[in-house]
Amino acid sequence: MDMVDLVLTVCLAANPSHCRDEHLYFESHGSLMQCMVLAPAEMAKWSGEHPTFKIVRWKCAFPDKGRAI
Repeated sequence: MDMVDLVLTVCLAANPSHCRDEHLYFESHGSLMQCMVLAPAEMAKWSGEHPTFKIVRWKCAFPDKGRAI
């Protein structure tokens, strides 16, 4: 199963200079297009579960080969 990585850059709402990357994974079916289609709903879900953070940037990419999923 090929995976694609939705990378969210998130910052604390109370401290916008404190940011980090969050990684969400999807089955890719060989394309980043599925990630682009699924991303808005997944970002909304993530935001609802993490109300103290604000998503400031996002991208879809294939995960690093050495990264554990």
